[in-house]
Amino acid sequence: MPLEPFATSAPLTFGVELELQLVSLSDFDLTPASPDLMHLLKRKPFPGNVTPEITESMIEINSSVQTHYRTLLAELLDIRDTLVAASDVLNIGIAGGGTHPFQHWSEQRISAKPRYQELSALYGYLAKQFTVFGQHVHIGCASGDDALFLLHALSRYIPHFIALSASSPFVQGHDSGFDSARLNSVSAFPLSGRAPFTLSWADFADVYFAKMERTRIIKSMKDFYWDLRPKPEYGTIELRVCDTPLTVERAAALAAYLQALCRHLLERKEAPPLEDDYLVYNYNRFQASRFGLDGVITHPKTYEQLPLREDIIATLDLMEPHAQALGSLDALPHLAAAASDGGDASFLRGQYERQGSAEGMVDAAIRRFRGR
Repeated sequence: MPLEPFATSAPLTFGVELELQLVSLSDFDLTPASPDLMHLLKRKPFPGNVTPEITESMIEINSSVQTHYRTLLAELLDIRDTLVAASDVLNIGIAGGGTHPFQHWSEQRISAKPRYQELSALYGYLAKQFTVFGQHVHIGCASGDDALFLLHALSRYIPHFIALSASSPFVQGHDSGFDSARLNSVSAFPLSGRAPFTLSWADFADVYFAKMERTRIIKSMKDFYWDLRPKPEYGTIELRVCDTPLTVERAAALAAYLQALCRHLLERKEAPPLEDDYLVYNYNRFQASRFGLDGVITHPKTYEQLPLREDIIATLDLMEPHAQALGSLDALPHLAAAASDGGDASFLRGQYERQGSAEGMVDAAIRRFRGR
């Protein structure tokens, strides 16, 4: 069936989705507790939305649609506190982080939801290996054309969000050498990567999507695992490259940064996005995933080599007037401090050295999520 029309959405409204780890407090491995947790949470009002994820050791939380950083942060804190109280009843831990450091994908259970069972049948072991944890941010757009403009204009800044959220250095019991190893799991899927270059919603929907639908490879936008994708049913674009941060404070700050960047880009004072911008996209994405804040990226217009940390800090300064107008100025110092002092990947490696075990590192992540 044809792609649905792009819904009306208030520009620059935003919302956050976080995939979270459910951890046994006896051995600090992942535990398939989502059915019990979901049952417990249904007994009382939940300040947002919570759903099961592809394996039973994961859940996803969703904020409501928000306009301001402070109200988003307040809601995420409320959601966190509700989850922590429920986890105490079940004697489990809840943590952020893009990967669990030593879980084995072969031991995971696929959730009972029909879509997840279908994905398991299609993708085989990749479905269980997809026990990784990300933050998605939705930004409201006035039209489908604005959505595609923002989607491609943001490609220059994708490494910022990878590096600032990177929290998945350990995989299957070993330091991967990547700050964000999670993205390597995402890249294994055949419909991952980037959206095709078009700035016209009519061309995207009536030409590209129509052709893809005729191939019978895809049925809806959910079948694309792009780094950024339009969500016409919500009237948004969705950023999907972030690891789940260790704290909801970091998650809210990242969303506010994206909101400010979109406001800046919609002024259309920067050179417009071009297909050739993607010549450097995959390598910049790799630099941010592999080296985090210490990466070096190539500017898509000038081909200048930019230390990623310095580029982030300079862009945060540039965003101050937009953050001021949006009421999110408090978010920028949080990210500037992370860029200067080291992010969640550095924290996790430091905890591994300090605690002397991966179990101790997971315990530290649980405590950090709880705000302790």
